Amino acid sequence: MTDTELLENIEKALAEIRPYLLTDGGDISLVSYDEEVVEVKFHGACTGCSVNQMTLKNGVEATIKKYAPQVQKVVEVK
Repeated sequence: MTDTELLENIEKALAEIRPYLLTDGGDISLVSYDEEVVEVKFHGACTGCSVNQMTLKNGVEATIKKYAPQVQKVVEVK
């Protein structure tokens, strides 16, 4: 997978999860990525949400891995 394809797949994954975050007053953006680690930043209500780590692993990471299975983990940056 090329770098461009990887970026496109990560963006597709974020576009899939974004409506759920927006419903709760939050959002997410891509900070950086490589073939193993994707860094994201939560915005709005997601920054102080008590379940954002669960959302990160069960929602964001799972969705990104669906589109880009070579990604090993997704981490939040503050």
